[in-house]
Amino acid sequence: MAARIKKGDTVLVISGADRGKRGEVLRVQPSDNRAVVQGVNVAKKHTKPTGMGSPGGIVSIEATVHLSNLKLVDPKTDKPTKVGFRVLDDGRKVRVAKATGNVIES
Repeated sequence: MAARIKKGDTVLVISGADRGKRGEVLRVQPSDNRAVVQGVNVAKKHTKPTGMGSPGGIVSIEATVHLSNLKLVDPKTDKPTKVGFRVLDDGRKVRVAKATGNVIES
């Protein structure tokens, strides 16, 4: 299945505790249908010290969010939109914003 959301995209969270937040996709896990979004779903992780280099403590990390809870933000209009696909004349398959028909450059 083609990727509707890719690393580097700006997305809007449409469901859950962080609804309404926007952020950049840092990592996508297509096998699990999940993504890590900057500043969204932040969890506290307790770490032990490991040698001289890293002290222990409580670290904030972004946990994964299900892709169904994310909506891509169209870079041209800065509004959330559904994503479709279109094959161009030269044979390339590209992502398209359903609301405006704009091609989304990766």
